[in-house]
Amino acid sequence: MADWNLLAEGRSPRRYRAGQLIYLQGTRPECFYYLISGSVRSFISTGSGEERVLAVHRAGDLMGEASFFDGCPRVTSAMALEDCSILTVDQAQLDAAFQRHPELALPMLQHLARTVRLLSDHVESASLPAQQRVARWLLGQPDGAGGVLKATHEGIGQAVGLSRVTVSRALGELAVQGLVELGYRSVTVLDRDGLEDLAFSV
Repeated sequence: MADWNLLAEGRSPRRYRAGQLIYLQGTRPECFYYLISGSVRSFISTGSGEERVLAVHRAGDLMGEASFFDGCPRVTSAMALEDCSILTVDQAQLDAAFQRHPELALPMLQHLARTVRLLSDHVESASLPAQQRVARWLLGQPDGAGGVLKATHEGIGQAVGLSRVTVSRALGELAVQGLVELGYRSVTVLDRDGLEDLAFSV
């Protein structure tokens, strides 16, 4: 894994309060962001005013980098879920970091590829049945302590475009199949191979 802290050499991060907007969908990207501490949700606003959560970023993540590199208006917005410390990185700062640390170039390309895949999967999953949407979302999350993923049914629903009731039903079906175990505000993947078979079946 790349050490994105190298982007912050000699520079001070900015503090964002919980609920503060970091960047806005549709705006021109002048920089991207490195999340040093806290958590941030990135989301897509629909024409009807609904919000679909794309990802929850944790300390160590990059944010807004895809639009920054292609120069097109941002396709998502981002808002702090809690107080955060965030470093902004513009083109001049990135060029300087690459000159000092050329080893960052390949990990940056790999990171961009994963971001593009995440966006593609998000668009593709909009037409899938509920179980598959939920299964793909679970597979795309980083493993928590002991394999336990902290998530609410409402939060999963916001991420995949389903109601809380539909998510609860889908998770219950996955639990009956022995693929996941449900806890209080948590989901544990018990059979990752089986979940992948279901998530990507045609």
